Amino acid sequence: MENKESTFTMKEAWKRNARAWKIWNGLCPRVFSSKFLSSMLKAISPYVTIYFSARIIGELAGDKNSGELLKWILLELFCFAGIAFLHSILKRWSDYEMDNAYNMNTRPYMEKMLSLDYSDIDRQYVFDLYSQIMQNQQYTGWGIVKTLDIFESAVTSLIQILGGIVLSFSLFIRKVPDGSDLEFLNKPVCIAAIHMLMLLIAAIAPMCTNQSGRYWSKWAPEARFGNRCFMFYGFMSSDRKRAADLRMYQQQEKVCKVYLNRNTLFGIKSGISRYARGPMGLWAALGQSLSVLLIGVVYLFVCMKAAGGAFGIGSVTQYVGAITQLFLGISALLEVAGNMRENGEFLKLCYEFLDLPNKMYQGSLTTEKRADRQYCVEFRDVSFQYPGSKIWVLRHINMKFKVGSRLAVVGRNGSGKTTFIKLLCRLYDPTEGQILLNGIDIRKYKYDDYINLFSVVFQDFKLLSLPIAENVAGAAAYDKSRVLECLKMAGFEEKLNAMPRGTETYLYKDLDENGVEISGGEAQKIAIARALYKDAPFMILDEPTAALDPIAEAEIYSKFNAIAGDKTAVYISHRLSSCRFCDEIAVFEQGHIVQQGAHEELLAEKDGKYAELWHAQAEYYE
Repeated sequence: MENKESTFTMKEAWKRNARAWKIWNGLCPRVFSSKFLSSMLKAISPYVTIYFSARIIGELAGDKNSGELLKWILLELFCFAGIAFLHSILKRWSDYEMDNAYNMNTRPYMEKMLSLDYSDIDRQYVFDLYSQIMQNQQYTGWGIVKTLDIFESAVTSLIQILGGIVLSFSLFIRKVPDGSDLEFLNKPVCIAAIHMLMLLIAAIAPMCTNQSGRYWSKWAPEARFGNRCFMFYGFMSSDRKRAADLRMYQQQEKVCKVYLNRNTLFGIKSGISRYARGPMGLWAALGQSLSVLLIGVVYLFVCMKAAGGAFGIGSVTQYVGAITQLFLGISALLEVAGNMRENGEFLKLCYEFLDLPNKMYQGSLTTEKRADRQYCVEFRDVSFQYPGSKIWVLRHINMKFKVGSRLAVVGRNGSGKTTFIKLLCRLYDPTEGQILLNGIDIRKYKYDDYINLFSVVFQDFKLLSLPIAENVAGAAAYDKSRVLECLKMAGFEEKLNAMPRGTETYLYKDLDENGVEISGGEAQKIAIARALYKDAPFMILDEPTAALDPIAEAEIYSKFNAIAGDKTAVYISHRLSSCRFCDEIAVFEQGHIVQQGAHEELLAEKDGKYAELWHAQAEYYE
């Protein structure tokens, strides 16, 4: 990826950050009130010290009245203690709200993920976009999270400027007495020149700091990739599923260590490290030097006016502290503006993801809730290409499902079987042709209504680290008797009886130390039970017995009719012996249906693809 300078305006940067604040306000609105009050007291605190210290020093340099001294000292202690006490409470509140905010910072992305079309979730572009957002956030905290720090800094600097104006205003109207050698300090030209010099330094210092900060965004593409490698290879050893391979093939030394050594992102030889030792460090140092120069100019001007007799030594303390804070606040505010601009580049990626359109038409018709389950699905000249690909995965598919029938879909890997199921479930829409439900294009039905007609066990199904019953029901609230019945039908009853907590037993140990680890075959049975519990008119099993042993597989087949009941069942398998119980078999080859019929009928076609596949498998059992 090329590094490019920012081309958008400050107005656009403001809009991008303001949109992020709006997102935060929807997630946790109290974070702004807590940060505002905490930042306000943080900014006011130095001025309390400055004001009362000036009064005490002025009294010591003047009348030395012990009563007045005691009054100012007690007032300072009381105010400072009160502000410190309030600030500690507000800081704790702010930290609490910030912890809540950080816990929810991925929520907008997760909600977007759940609302996106499946076809978009399945795109590499979308995966890479989300990965870049997360890597930016882990890299230096840029993105939506950064806007909370920007808000806090902006509030602090604004209050700092306001307080500085209040306490330093009289500096410029209190005049050096006539006849003094420093009387020229009263002239408007001199006052204007001092103002211009201070403002110039206050403006240039943050510009230098922001110039230094821009190297973070310049290095961001390389940093994202380096951080991505680090997060993958650096933590591979903690992944239990990789533990066996890591040991058997010494991957920790031969792979992980090699790639981590190549990744110089966090080392002294990295590009960002070279920037830090060169232009990045020089710009930062220049910014800090100008800030110190600003303080020096403030001291010089205040001390010259004091030497000319414009005010006493106590006021020197007040004016030096106040005007220093004022211009440091101006510098900080300008630095905030620079950070907003830099963060705008990272927010662009965030909004590119959050603004991904939902192209799939959601439909408006309600599917019939038929007690007789009389649903008819027809594929009419359906062809399909995956988004961004020119390869036809399916071509001219024509098929009608018989209500209550058992359909087996067979074929070699890559023949289009799983894509056929994804189209049936409307995870994708056909590129060409139509899929009809009871004679109506399925795109016209409400999306949620339509997908509720299907119970599916995918090849790559997932179970949650929750009690078995909640996994079966797919919800926290469930009918226990139905859960038990479905587990029994799926062949999990014997294993369940051996578990001390029955259906309340947690799967895996992520959330419960007494959770159980189950085999792939046992997990597949629970997934089948979950499909049964949904009790949808169509039941789809994609390689449902792939992880089962032959005995368990035979058990599932022997009672498949009982399991499917009055549902229309679609069954995908590589094991052709498992297709004999099906009413009809569809043979896929290179995206086409090349044969369709019953087992004996297809086997009788000696030159057919089904017979070829059948005999190729049979020789290993004979």
